[in-house]
Amino acid sequence: MAIRVGVPKETQPGERRVALVPAVLKQYQKLGVELLLEKGAGKESGFDDEAYEGVTVVDSSEALYSQADVVLKVQPPVPEEVAKFKEGATLVSFLAPHTGDDRIKALLEKKISSFSMELVPRISRAQAIDALSSQASIGGYKAVLLAATLSGRLFPMLTTAAGTIRPAKVLVIGAGVAGLQAIATAKRLGAIVEAYDVRSATKEQVESLGGKFVDTGVKAEGEGGYARELTAEEQAQQKKVLDDHIATADAVITTAAIPGRPAPKIIDKAAVERMKRGAVIIDLAAETGGNCEVTKPGKEVDHKGVIVYGPLNVPSSVAMHASEMYARNLYNLLTLVVAEGELTLNFDDEVIRDSCLTHAGEVKWAPARERLEGGK
Repeated sequence: MAIRVGVPKETQPGERRVALVPAVLKQYQKLGVELLLEKGAGKESGFDDEAYEGVTVVDSSEALYSQADVVLKVQPPVPEEVAKFKEGATLVSFLAPHTGDDRIKALLEKKISSFSMELVPRISRAQAIDALSSQASIGGYKAVLLAATLSGRLFPMLTTAAGTIRPAKVLVIGAGVAGLQAIATAKRLGAIVEAYDVRSATKEQVESLGGKFVDTGVKAEGEGGYARELTAEEQAQQKKVLDDHIATADAVITTAAIPGRPAPKIIDKAAVERMKRGAVIIDLAAETGGNCEVTKPGKEVDHKGVIVYGPLNVPSSVAMHASEMYARNLYNLLTLVVAEGELTLNFDDEVIRDSCLTHAGEVKWAPARERLEGGK
């Protein structure tokens, strides 16, 4: 009998994405699985139940969880949801592995094999599975649109009968996936774009998109494509150079994040107060505390004429395409563990091994194991 792959309706407030979209249904046929969908799961993403041709629609999450051998989600399940899972089932989702110990304990109790999309290794072979990147690209795109909406200035240069309007100056801090997409989007809108990242290797990428790289003299390449934390001396040097660029920007997009740690504070209150009235800061790191000292997660703050906005769950605001991208990421992961309707977990596979959070009642990811079990 083919395994059943179930997709519940997301329950976290404000979450509009869904883990399965009609566009990938034909691909799932190749895996030989039976698909289950909770009634209305795709509605907020723009997909009616009728669009899921060939998928069994069930009336409740209880009915879905009791039948599903594999559960696909966007947001981490709360412990009460995990309690409804079949014992020994498999879960693939964002799981916030650096936190949520109660959730991890619930997964252990039910002997759930859980795979965290945050832990997918950033290697070339896993690029099609990298959901952090697919969703971050949406965040970078949307951040620029938010800045343009909140700004009192037009982004492109316009030559009109009433005179010429100079283009806006946009500074992007952090040239990862979100930052690079922000650079590209701001350029498409006609802005003059500067960008900074502590990883000097990003200079070429920034310039290839038409941005000017801000060189502070600080280099902080880290493991896995992320930046390491800066020393106090490096932070002071970075701040001195960046503050001057921030002061002249019409819009600043910040994207700097360190997995499992609070977002680094890059823009202090004094730097905000040096900015011109009507300038805008969009802080994409708001969910982990923000890159700006003035940021209040989920709020729009007017600080002495400068608008500072820290949006939360930005990809959910573009739910249709965010869901399509995420659903493809999930499918690509499942191709590594499902064949001819059967589930096979090969922990010799680097992608499977590194992305696994729990399996057979054990915590597989070392940092979480150390938190919960003292490294045993």
